[in-house]
Amino acid sequence: MHTVLEALGKIGIVPVIKIDDEARAVPLAKALIAGGIPCAEITFRTAQAEEAIRRIRAAVPDILVGAGTVLSIAQVDKAIDAGAQFIVSPGFNPQVVSHCIERGIPITPGCITPSDLERAVDMGLEAVKFFPAEPAGGLDYIKAVAAPFPMLTFMPTGGIHGGNIARYLAYEKILACGGSWMATADLINHGDFSAITALCRDAVQHALDFSIVHWGINTEKPEDADRAADRFSALFGFSPQAGANSIFAGALLEVMKAKGPGTHGHIALATSSLPRAISYLERQGVRFNQDSIRRDPQGRVTFIYLQEEIAGFALHLVQKK
Repeated sequence: MHTVLEALGKIGIVPVIKIDDEARAVPLAKALIAGGIPCAEITFRTAQAEEAIRRIRAAVPDILVGAGTVLSIAQVDKAIDAGAQFIVSPGFNPQVVSHCIERGIPITPGCITPSDLERAVDMGLEAVKFFPAEPAGGLDYIKAVAAPFPMLTFMPTGGIHGGNIARYLAYEKILACGGSWMATADLINHGDFSAITALCRDAVQHALDFSIVHWGINTEKPEDADRAADRFSALFGFSPQAGANSIFAGALLEVMKAKGPGTHGHIALATSSLPRAISYLERQGVRFNQDSIRRDPQGRVTFIYLQEEIAGFALHLVQKK
């Protein structure tokens, strides 16, 4: 897959931006990064889009910038000349797609029908936009039409919000989700960049959907684990379930039969999208224990420990099922 598309996939959220004043472009880009979303799709719905892309690329090199609502070859050239790194179009225009391929820039054209998807495959595309996502049938429709096209991934846009984005991103064929709710035109025009940063952080948390799966408590030997599990059972009615290395007291407490990771134990956290969670946390400076990685038969990461402890507890992430 193209490196730009890979980067979009790791971010998972593509803010769709309408710029009315190019002077707002750079502070907007900085607000997006501060909120944990180093990406922007600047739509060519306004005459300021080209200059906005140019300013962001010059002043904020750490953000991935694309051009959206691209309807013509002329707009493709303007976007590329301004520094756009990817192109998004609402529909499938073969001339626009061909020109992007010739110029070596990834494009995600709008596709809804199987015929659209066949044309995308025929032209060698790796990802398509699905627009308007919710009115057109949402994730259930994408799953239905994706089956015959295993070589394609999807970027749904239209009706995506904090309440449904995790469900979309949990599906392996979703490259990223586009939306404008975290950076609306009103917020941009009023210069309320702190609100945009807050909404971006909220969007990331909704997208990754972190939740605690269980706490692991270290003991020195199996007899200590037995006593602890029995006590939890006697006091709170948590049924003990013995395993090879630990005893679960109920669903959330795991008592280790020997000292495991962490000074006191570990905390397991699940996420709807483990690869994106890893990428997000790495952007925040978090380091991972690469030796702890577990993978499924398809080679996808399903488990990984952070290097750091919090309050004496090691932390590991798992993929939600």
